[in-house]
Amino acid sequence: MSAHASIATALEAYEAEHQKFEAGNSAAGTRARKALAELSKAIKARRNEITETKVARKEAKG
Repeated sequence: MSAHASIATALEAYEAEHQKFEAGNSAAGTRARKALAELSKAIKARRNEITETKVARKEAKG
């Protein structure tokens, strides 16, 4: 799974659990926090991919 797909999946999971939490399900708050942690990891991975691509492009030019 690509980092972009991981971000989208984690965001969907967070949104679903957030709605449940707002409706009064306290356990969904824990799952929402877990989804946010996974979202953070996926975002960091994507940032690293972007940086690597930029460096590779820069090296290819010069």
